[in-house]
Amino acid sequence: MNLKKASLLIIIILLIDQISKIYVKTHFVLGEDFTVFNWFKIYFIENNGMAWGTKLSDILPFMTDRTAKLSLTIFRILAIIGIGYWLVSAIKRQQSKTLILALIFIFAGALGNILDSVFYGLLFDDSVGQVATFLPPEGYDTLLHGKVVDMLYMPIWKGYLPEWIPGVGGDYFTFFEPVFNIADVSISIGFGILIFFNRKAFGKKG
Repeated sequence: MNLKKASLLIIIILLIDQISKIYVKTHFVLGEDFTVFNWFKIYFIENNGMAWGTKLSDILPFMTDRTAKLSLTIFRILAIIGIGYWLVSAIKRQQSKTLILALIFIFAGALGNILDSVFYGLLFDDSVGQVATFLPPEGYDTLLHGKVVDMLYMPIWKGYLPEWIPGVGGDYFTFFEPVFNIADVSISIGFGILIFFNRKAFGKKG
């Protein structure tokens, strides 16, 4: 795969991700949901931190929330630069298509969420109690302090766990609980390729 094809695939993933986020942000109030199927909902939330809403300040309590958010955004930017360098290098060295495809998905997904973190605070106003406006006179926050838009919710099963399960027996449980977005799906696909097709991705060419 050459750089042109890789760039095209990245752009397609980014467009799907950003269009879905902008639509939800400009049509849903924060916390609003729409049932597509019993097991699949569009549920608008905003993520100010890492996976499952974890914030860096939860792990490092000496940090304020805003400092933690800024640090996380800067770390993500540095990480995407590293992934981008790895991707370009893999293409130039004609490494396996499996590795390149995995890096494309990871890069596109990471970049999609970084765009939220960097720019959404300026591009939208608040979604609390109202539908946000795109390009308002004043955004809900400053550069690098945007929140990631999540909307895909798949509560495939809900119920009480059997009593015999140690530690969690009898607890109410939802599978799958996290709310995510297209960028998260892209990242998961990329890592899935690396895990399940590891030998194809990193094996030497015959």
